[in-house]
Formats: sequence, C-alpha cells, structure tokens
Amino acid sequence: MTVADLVAALRESRGFRHKTDIVGVVDSLAKRLPRGTRDLAQAVALGDDCAALADGDGYLLFAIEGMVSDFVSAMPWFAGYSSVMVNVSDIYAMGGRPLAVVDALWSPGIGAAQQVLAGMAAASLAYGVPIVGGHTNTRSDAAQVAVSIVGRAKALLSSFNAKPGDSLLMAVDLRGRFEEPYPFWNASVDAPPRRLRADLELLPQLAESGLCDAAKDISMAGTLGTALMLLECSQVGARIDLDCIPKPDDVPLERWLTAFPSFGYLLSVRPEHVQTVQATFNARLLACAVIGCVDATSEVILHRGDDVATLWDFRREPFIVGKGEVK
Repeated sequence: MTVADLVAALRESRGFRHKTDIVGVVDSLAKRLPRGTRDLAQAVALGDDCAALADGDGYLLFAIEGMVSDFVSAMPWFAGYSSVMVNVSDIYAMGGRPLAVVDALWSPGIGAAQQVLAGMAAASLAYGVPIVGGHTNTRSDAAQVAVSIVGRAKALLSSFNAKPGDSLLMAVDLRGRFEEPYPFWNASVDAPPRRLRADLELLPQLAESGLCDAAKDISMAGTLGTALMLLECSQVGARIDLDCIPKPDDVPLERWLTAFPSFGYLLSVRPEHVQTVQATFNARLLACAVIGCVDATSEVILHRGDDVATLWDFRREPFIVGKGEVK
C-alpha cells in the first residue's frame, strides 16, 4: 500500500468520520448559544480531551465518553469496562488525576445491563476510580452506555500547546491484544492494577515537572487522527515518519494506525526534553518513539522513505474545529 492509498483509507475510516462530525456539532451549537455562553466555552478551549476549568491553584477536569451501540450490544462487558477506562485516560491525558465517575445506562431490562455493569465495576476497581452515581433506564429498546468523569490537575497537558520545532512522540503499551473484530488494543484487562495506575501517573508527573505541556490521548481516530486533532488545536502542522511509529511486530501498520489502544498518547515535546521523556516511559517498559516533527505549516505530511503524501491541510478543511473556534 502506498502512502497515498493509506491516506485515502484513513480518510474513509469510521474513526476519522466520527471525529469530523464534531465540526458540524460545534458550529450548530455555537449558532444557538448566547454570546456570553460561547465566550465561556471558548475560554475552556474546545478540542481538548477534557474541559479544564481554572479552580484555585489548579484545574477541575470534566469529560464524558459514550460507547457506540454496536459495540455495547456485541461486547457488553468490555464496553462497560472501556466506558470507565477511556474516561480515566482522558483525565491523565490532560495531566490530571481522576476523582470519580457517573454513568448513564440504557438497556432492555436489567438482565441485559448486568454485563455492562460488571465491566464498569471491574474498571472502577482496576483504576481505583469510584462510580458515585448516574442515570439508569432499563426499559429502553436498545443498549447504550455513557460515562462522565471529573478530575483535578495541578498543571495541564493541552492540545493547544504544541509548538513548531517540537518533536511528536508516541507512547504506547504494546503488551496487549485486539478485541476482535474491533480496533480496540486491550493492554489493560489482564494487567496488574498497580501497574496500570503507575503507568498513568507518568502523565501528570511530566506536566508538573515541566517536561511536557502538550499531549492527547489516542482515540477512536487512531494515531494519525489523534495527531490531526492535536495539531489543529495548536494551529501547527507536522511531518510524520510512518516507519518510526511503534507497533506490535505481528500487526500490519495499516491496521495499527486505526487502533484505539488502552494506553496510548501523543506528546509534543521541546527538543531538550525528548530524551528524558522517552526514558520516563521506557523505564516502565512502555514504547515511546519520536514519530515526527511539528512545524509552522498547516499541513500534516506522511512519509515512508521517499513515498510522501498529504494527510490533511487545515487551510482547506477543518478536522474537528470549525472556523473561529480555535483560540
């Protein structure tokens, strides 16, 4: 597959399509909100993994994730587990630590909800984040779950802080497996809870030490879709080397680029801190590699040797942020 073929496949992928839908949602909401409300939303910075509300000497973090309905129906336990796991990851991606979650659950009877609830409980115990309430409707005609989370941060990792000249790093736990047939790379369920929590603790430590101030959790859009979200929010571009992306040996690159890892982050790091940040992840047996360089363009260029193609040009089309929404 050429790089141009890869770009075409990614742009048509489910993960990319879900993310580009955000532009329409944000634009529609902005048209209907009073000016003062829009100013408040702008101050919070639309596009980060969490809303970050200045609060005393730090930030209150607030986020929500909903599971796609076919996933909930096909894999209810893992969907429940993931609904907590991905929220926890969002908090750490912002340099914070989670406090608690609440859930909203719909199901056709309580029996149909049992596996979802069991998965949520397992993740709550694994990550040490309590479920403190929520909403339940067991008289729905379909299964659906969403989870919301609050956390706190002393210093932020933000999608708005990438700078030209930064190195773009990918940190990921390769000790996992795919939950077939979905693109979910599960390196969490079988891992010791103590290790899961210590691995995640690296993110707020990097923020508080000043070694990094820009990061994003690798989401359903995969590695490159997540890179687009980070770069667009920071109003920068990048050149990404596909050969440098860390991946499991037995997984084709084309599939890996659409994977949603249970532990996966992109970080934009100043050159003088790159080796220290890499060593921090490597010390915990987490893969961490420089996959590209951030620049002052509005383009994201992919290359594999001499094979080069443009993944996205923000001047021509937004990815997740509509015109005028980026600070």
